[in-house]
Amino acid sequence: MWKAYGKHLAKRGIFLFLTLVIATYATIVIANLGGYVDGILRRQIEFEVSQYLARSPTFRELSPEEQEARRRELIEEYIKAAGLDKPFIQRSFIYLWRALTLNLGRAMHLRSASGSSKVYDIILERLPWSMLLFTTGTIIEAVIGILLGVNMAKRALSKFDRAMIVASIISYTAPPWFYGILAILLFSFQLGLFPPGGLVSRPHESWTTFLPDLLHHLALPLMVWVLSFFGYWAYITRNLVLETLHQDYVMAARAKGLPERVVMRRYVLRPAAPPIVTMIALALIASWMGAIITEAVFGWPGLGSLYNDAVWSMDAPVLIGLTVMYAYLLVLTVFILDIIYGILDPRVRTVGA
Repeated sequence: MWKAYGKHLAKRGIFLFLTLVIATYATIVIANLGGYVDGILRRQIEFEVSQYLARSPTFRELSPEEQEARRRELIEEYIKAAGLDKPFIQRSFIYLWRALTLNLGRAMHLRSASGSSKVYDIILERLPWSMLLFTTGTIIEAVIGILLGVNMAKRALSKFDRAMIVASIISYTAPPWFYGILAILLFSFQLGLFPPGGLVSRPHESWTTFLPDLLHHLALPLMVWVLSFFGYWAYITRNLVLETLHQDYVMAARAKGLPERVVMRRYVLRPAAPPIVTMIALALIASWMGAIITEAVFGWPGLGSLYNDAVWSMDAPVLIGLTVMYAYLLVLTVFILDIIYGILDPRVRTVGA
């Protein structure tokens, strides 16, 4: 069975890779309509050539006519090296290869804190801060929500269950940025317990002062994020577990006299695990890409704010880079989910085989 399921996973992997290639190619073609990306690359080449020649002692010794000729000669060489002299189809496949190998080019306007214009550097600089806030928040809210959901299902229709259903609905009815504004007004401006936003209050020379300041700034947006989504996890988990509790095999296990702990672990939680794992995986991917409005409210320098900056500055290379990175994460996660499904649920292995 495992051998046949391995073949299924191999086919699935090929299909997902082709999906990634098609999605990336479509993004590149759409972004380059009217030669927009080509024009960006040409301007970057002209800028790099000008910068290079300005530092060249021999170039300054040339006459103005010779300087212009040398400049044009170098620009043509760079254009050929970049493939910009080739037809549109060939150029688009060159761009596709660079995107798939994460050679994402240079940003038009945005820069990293170190001054780099490479899109890869800019994204990697912001990614850890998105993961620190949103991935940590997603893990905490999932753990709290799943534990609450299981207990709600075990005590269905009790006062506890009804109270938690109301709390769950209140939790995910409003978006996190709405709770964020209320939290800033109360805990920052009224009580003065937390800073209203940002990563740190001031530059730090050592981790011993940087880390406490960072955690102090992280606390409020993290609490808001968890508050906004734990109810979603609790309510969905409750319904999944409650549905499983009424299955015939669960009743048969109880009729055999198995301990409730064994029944819950083996006959209830394990069959309910695949959809919960899917939710966790997709939520983690979303968390890596940040949240545009929430980051704007708290002044958090993650990928959400980077996406917002790229849109407002019309920085196409950064937008394409973010799209490609997200596509990679999505495809990789879906493939890992297929493997986890086969481990958790034998029925999936049978169908796949």
